[in-house]
Amino acid sequence: MKKFFLRVLAGILIIFLASKFIPGVKLKVLPNSNFFGFKIKEYWQILILVGVSLGLINAILKPILDLITFPLKILTFGLFSIILNMLVLFLLDILFEEFDIVGISPLFFSALLSLIVNFILKLIL
Repeated sequence: MKKFFLRVLAGILIIFLASKFIPGVKLKVLPNSNFFGFKIKEYWQILILVGVSLGLINAILKPILDLITFPLKILTFGLFSIILNMLVLFLLDILFEEFDIVGISPLFFSALLSLIVNFILKLIL
């Protein structure tokens, strides 16, 4: 449970850092933003929503993707992890209108940031 909670916090941190420091990554509140009927009016609400979603994907879907793509990771000496992180962030970009990644280089740098934050998280645990 502690590991899951830290992954969710890491997801929130990744989204916050990417939206603040990587040009081309935007997190904005739209006038019609809602989550299952609940209005989202503040930046921190959408940050938590997208960050928790990233944490959930990293905790549930990412281990399955890691297992499936294990041979590719061996062939590329682990560099395929960046591609997986790019895929996860692209999925978030599709799922949430409020989260926008414009271009391939912001997507790459966001994936690199995600890889670094998750690596630090593994060192802590």
